[in-house]
Amino acid sequence: MSDSAAIGVFDSGVGGLSILKEIRRMLPGEDLLYLADSAHCPYGTKLVPEIRARSLAVTAFLVELGVKAVVVACNSASVAGLDQAREAYPQIPIVGVEPALKPAHNLTRNGKIGVLATSLTLKGDRFSILVEKFGADVQVYTQPAPGLVELVENGELETPEAEKLLRQYLGPLLKEQIDTLVLGCTHYPFLRATIQKICGPNVTVIDTGLAVAKQTVRVLEQNRILNPQIDGGKEVFYTSGDPAAVKKVIIKLWTDGAVKVIKAPI
Repeated sequence: MSDSAAIGVFDSGVGGLSILKEIRRMLPGEDLLYLADSAHCPYGTKLVPEIRARSLAVTAFLVELGVKAVVVACNSASVAGLDQAREAYPQIPIVGVEPALKPAHNLTRNGKIGVLATSLTLKGDRFSILVEKFGADVQVYTQPAPGLVELVENGELETPEAEKLLRQYLGPLLKEQIDTLVLGCTHYPFLRATIQKICGPNVTVIDTGLAVAKQTVRVLEQNRILNPQIDGGKEVFYTSGDPAAVKKVIIKLWTDGAVKVIKAPI
């Protein structure tokens, strides 16, 4: 695999842009292909077989485009399809995501950690393993948050509806006096301003973007496919949904400059 090939990144929608931003910051010379599976968003409310099928279809599309690595920038897709994607495409490294319980464990001061995520992520084996590994000497409080993904997909970030939903979901966690909050969905970092306002300055809010970007760098180095260029990397955006609608949100979340969004036939 050529080190000049692009890195493929995908999510159920635009949430994975929070991961893409960290990858771009750490790897300014890499070309990035991002696919928002917007026609099938959200993943978190679907059954595992459906999410797995979509994850494999999207991975296949990126592989056909010639990417040198794939980043599954979606917790639900990582739960449902990461292992299967690695089995199907052993020739390329595939990086997944998981809620940041390990850094939360290291950061908490009072041993009370809240996790905001989709129901599927919270019910998955990967999360159970994380709790077993890092939750033995702390208390982990979980909260599913239906509806937040859809708000981000529509670009509704600092709106009354977003604040209302977030207060509803964060209330039970704050009642438990958490001092650390894990954002267990890649969409949620785009709601961070409102989340931090509701939680207050004494709650540390963390997500997985930086950790996934660091892991991506490690994987590229291990496979000797890290692009030696130090800048000049380009991004190409694809979506299975409406390119015009997705473009508006990408411009809001990624850049206010020119963006081209291509319809993906998947």
